[in-house]
Amino acid sequence: MDSSLAILITLIFYKVILIIIGVWANRRTNNTSDYFLGGGKLGPWVAALSASASSSSAWTLLGVSGAAYLWGLPAIWLFPATLSGFVINWFYIAPRLSSYGRNINALTLTDVLATNQNGESIRLIRWIASGIILFCFIFYIASQFDAAGQSFQSTFGIKKNISILIGATIILVYTLLGGFWAVSVTDTLQGVMMAISAIILPIVAIIHVGLNDILSNLSNQSLFLSPAGFGGIISLGFILGTMGIGIGYPGQPHVVNRFLAIKPGQSIKEGRMIAIVWALIIYPGMILLGWAGRLLVDIPKNEQILIEMSNQLLPPVIAGIILASVLSAIMSTADSQLLVAASSISHDLKSKNDEFSLKDTRIIVAVICVLAVAMAIFVDKTIYSRVLFAFSAMGSAFGPLLIGRLNGNVDSKYAIIAMLVGFFGTLIFYYSDLKPEGNPFERIFPFVTSCLIVYIGMKKG
Repeated sequence: MDSSLAILITLIFYKVILIIIGVWANRRTNNTSDYFLGGGKLGPWVAALSASASSSSAWTLLGVSGAAYLWGLPAIWLFPATLSGFVINWFYIAPRLSSYGRNINALTLTDVLATNQNGESIRLIRWIASGIILFCFIFYIASQFDAAGQSFQSTFGIKKNISILIGATIILVYTLLGGFWAVSVTDTLQGVMMAISAIILPIVAIIHVGLNDILSNLSNQSLFLSPAGFGGIISLGFILGTMGIGIGYPGQPHVVNRFLAIKPGQSIKEGRMIAIVWALIIYPGMILLGWAGRLLVDIPKNEQILIEMSNQLLPPVIAGIILASVLSAIMSTADSQLLVAASSISHDLKSKNDEFSLKDTRIIVAVICVLAVAMAIFVDKTIYSRVLFAFSAMGSAFGPLLIGRLNGNVDSKYAIIAMLVGFFGTLIFYYSDLKPEGNPFERIFPFVTSCLIVYIGMKKG
């Protein structure tokens, strides 16, 4: 059988499973609460794997492996950076947010951010948070669709724009059908697929190259130099900026909403272990894969290293599974973000007298999907850059205020200022010339400034 045909058959089978899950989940979705939060009934395995998969987008499989291929040894800083985010979320945020969210009947992160200690909902905070979510998620979802297009193009020779439309359509169908249940269950399957790929392909690559050769190739690099080989303040900025990725995790609405849905207590403890083990598989695996790729292939687009190596090193069916795992990473993030972006309009912005139907909500999901597809087709940015901008912007805008809410009252005026400073600070640095890889200005300064404002607001509140 032709290898491309075998890969295509594997992918079609996988997509059919996703659609079946969507149909099943549709039967469990009776109202907007079910559609956005699944009734708050997630168990530890689904919560942990779906949260992990949705936090680890195409950037994880394509971006991290591509960075390791391009940078070499300095890419190792991506491991503690990402692992720290999992630790912060599961050890600190999850147990507090699960209980806090149930106390105020929160369906979304915006509910938590906009509700003060007296149980009052601050309308302006809702509008600001929803605007930030929509802006960032259009960037973020577009990057996932772009990654799908690149993957199909490099494997089947299908034009990227057609590939984007195919991938977006599949994601849209099962998200429309089943909402949160469909997204969470498919994300769980996709998390397993990603973990399998992060074990199989790096092992095969290391066998082909040899661990000693990989280490020898990296031996001429310093852990404390930037990817460009600069030391001193540039190297320090790279390390701090890369480590700054970790502090963005508490501010990701599509991830922390799993903590609103998981049952408190033992489920969180079990979910914590599952999520941490998953991270310990995924990130070292992708870094090792990139390092091995430096000795095996020479490609112009570093973010295609995983696809290129799977096609060269693996039998067609296994290569199909690996490509399915890339699409899993894309879908597990894009579907969750579509749902959260829709909830920011149909739930977070509705007044007390408004009530969006499930039909209205699904129309909003479709409109957001179309906008993201348009951006993926017409705006040219790398996956790494586009994802980390959106990730950092939401992390700085929402993370400090969320931590403040979980620890006491935050004066509304300071809460608003903190969100705006976190978001616009990231935006300004992103579009400035101060953009080395691992940019500390974009990922740390806005977050720290927002934290200080929240702290002052807690004293005033």
